[in-house]
Amino acid sequence: MLDDLMTAFEAASRRYAEANGLERDPDWFMLKLQEEMGELTQAWNRVTGRGRPKGRTPEDLARDLADETADVLGHVLLLARANGLDLAAAVERKWRFRPA
Repeated sequence: MLDDLMTAFEAASRRYAEANGLERDPDWFMLKLQEEMGELTQAWNRVTGRGRPKGRTPEDLARDLADETADVLGHVLLLARANGLDLAAAVERKWRFRPA
């Protein structure tokens, strides 16, 4: 399951990078994850009333939070794939279950 997700996110990321002239060097994966964590934090602050909603409805804010969470998930998987990490084994070690 994780390998399939990594492959799908990699294909989407590669297409996006090619279409936008981006070079995904080793640092890019970590820096992009950090950027997305900042955007997720911003979305969280808005949902919880700690940030200005900037005219966004509660539904917009909830969708933003979901979207930014999806971005973080994707970039975690991209970082793991780019570095040859065995996330399934790590999940089993750390969370004590085997991802399907």
